[in-house]
Amino acid sequence: MKHKIGFNPLSRRTGHRKALIRNMVISLFKYERIKTTKAKAREIRRIAEKLITRAKVDTVHNRRIVAKRIHEKSVLSKLFKDIAPRFASRPGGYTRILKLGQREGDASEMVLLELVERKPLELKKKPKKAKEEEKKENE
Repeated sequence: MKHKIGFNPLSRRTGHRKALIRNMVISLFKYERIKTTKAKAREIRRIAEKLITRAKVDTVHNRRIVAKRIHEKSVLSKLFKDIAPRFASRPGGYTRILKLGQREGDASEMVLLELVERKPLELKKKPKKAKEEEKKENE
């Protein structure tokens, strides 16, 4: 009987699965959007939402618990200082899964896993004067 099996093993052994999930959660917080399979996204979503809920209250205890899962200091500080405050008033549901269709090689269901309130990418635009000066220098 398969009672109380609370996770998807993703056809991997324990160490490989833990490393995969850890790396994908770090990537989700770093880039705020990742492309993966549906099965992996559903597992990553469970852990990511729990970590964001923890990070909403910035205490030493919560930082240590979250640091067990996230080993990059830059991503850890981004989670506590940037991501968690965005979701302060939201009681849950911090991520969304957008279906992309099937992968060509093995027909696996592909999805985009992203944070709901993600920041748009900021493109660095040069002022017009700087562009004109570059044109003159190149000629």
